[in-house]
Amino acid sequence: MVIGAGIAGLAAAGLLARDGWDVEVLERGGTTGGRAGLLERDGFRFDTGPSWYLMPEVFDHFFRLMGSSAARELQLQRLDPAYRVFGENYAEPLDVRSDLEHTVAQFEAVEPGAGARIRDYLASARRTYELAVDHFLYTSYASFAPLLTRAVVRSLPGLARHLTGSLHDLAARTVGDTRLRQVLGYPAVFLASAPRMTPSLYHLMSHMDLADSVQYPQGGFRTVIGAVERLARAHGARIRTGADVVRIRTERASAGPARARGVVWRDAAGAEHELDADLVVSAADLHHTETALLPPELRTYPERWWRRRRSGPGAVLVMLGVRGALPELAHHSLFFIEDWDANFAAIFEEPTRVPDPASVYVCRPSATDPDVAPAGHENLFVLIPVPADPGLGAGGPDGTGAPAVEAAADRVIDQIAAWAGVPDLRERIVVRHTVGPEDFRRDLNSWRGNVLGPAHVLRQSAFLRGSNRSRKVAGLHYCGGSTIPGIGLPMCLISAEILLKDLRGDTSTGPLPEPADPAP
Repeated sequence: MVIGAGIAGLAAAGLLARDGWDVEVLERGGTTGGRAGLLERDGFRFDTGPSWYLMPEVFDHFFRLMGSSAARELQLQRLDPAYRVFGENYAEPLDVRSDLEHTVAQFEAVEPGAGARIRDYLASARRTYELAVDHFLYTSYASFAPLLTRAVVRSLPGLARHLTGSLHDLAARTVGDTRLRQVLGYPAVFLASAPRMTPSLYHLMSHMDLADSVQYPQGGFRTVIGAVERLARAHGARIRTGADVVRIRTERASAGPARARGVVWRDAAGAEHELDADLVVSAADLHHTETALLPPELRTYPERWWRRRRSGPGAVLVMLGVRGALPELAHHSLFFIEDWDANFAAIFEEPTRVPDPASVYVCRPSATDPDVAPAGHENLFVLIPVPADPGLGAGGPDGTGAPAVEAAADRVIDQIAAWAGVPDLRERIVVRHTVGPEDFRRDLNSWRGNVLGPAHVLRQSAFLRGSNRSRKVAGLHYCGGSTIPGIGLPMCLISAEILLKDLRGDTSTGPLPEPADPAP
């Protein structure tokens, strides 16, 4: 029994079904996908969640485990530029391409001497990335013995430095230009954190966007969800939507530990149903699973544990349908305010507040995909990081969301217009829909209404993150962004693979072997 049909739940269902398990997935929503949602309105198709296709080899590896391939399942397009950076006090934007030599030349042009330093930085990022893939990402840490390889031992001094130093400090030692520092620090946002809070180990992520590739699946990210779901069903997994799991059923023998025996779920009419299972996998938010679906005495991570954890940020999402072309914006555009520390302090430090001005992310998928907007229009997805606080409220259509949500949206629309040189942007908006932290709490059971999950600070990374199995209930396992290895679509696919390895008793640290002749 798999709880939740986000990408982690679907991937787990597919891998387990292919491995011979009889699998049923229960999803409380009316559609699959979880955070990778879809909003369709007046001819516009908005991805409401993930929008960066990074680590393409992780997707391809998963599809090959399922007997297919990324080339067969998706139509991928490499983005050029990978993204565009607007700085608060800079007259011209900076286009970033996922090409090592271009990155070196660009950094050198902006800051003489930075070219050689960024080459060294990215060489370190690549080594660290490869070490992570081979030894740290695909393991449950059930045993540390497989980690004691020559490659890992040789890397221990460098790993120690990167674990104790911050991404902010490493970027500051590498470049002095504000925008270039922000380009190197921005991966912290993907990790639901801030550069000063994030271990410099995660500089490995710069290998992805500055030297590897940023791609886009034509049709949007729902095509990724659709492919994972299609393969899960093809291997026999059954998926039931509109099924809200309200309790994990357990039983305890007189002298033995508690054991998962199934779930109780509620349908749309409010009727409760019981389903038996030998194995229960929760791909739902870990906080919700532990504090709402289990009794207090069976919680591995009770509420007092969560009070000591750091949540990632919340978000205000703004989906805009805009009349006319917007060539000023790339497929991905980043808007960075000068005082980045103040921006992150507003989000993470008490008393929190909605940043004003804010550093924001804008996706314009219509730059690449003509099917996401009607002819003569553009599709914009705007993400405004805010405190993880459901009290900020929910969003809604056409300005009907909570006042704090709509006020943040209004300010950022004007900011984008001014910085990108689109003075009539507000007048050209024909569709507007917002999402706030309360939507994430209500619709996704997200801890504190956060948008991504627990922040990747040192004490919430690797084996210090939530485990993939309960310590109190045998037969209860976890996967998804709130468990190991962490946040993001690739990490969720890896999380599902870790689950499969754990059930097999496989303590190896690398990806599973792929079939001998996967589909072309």
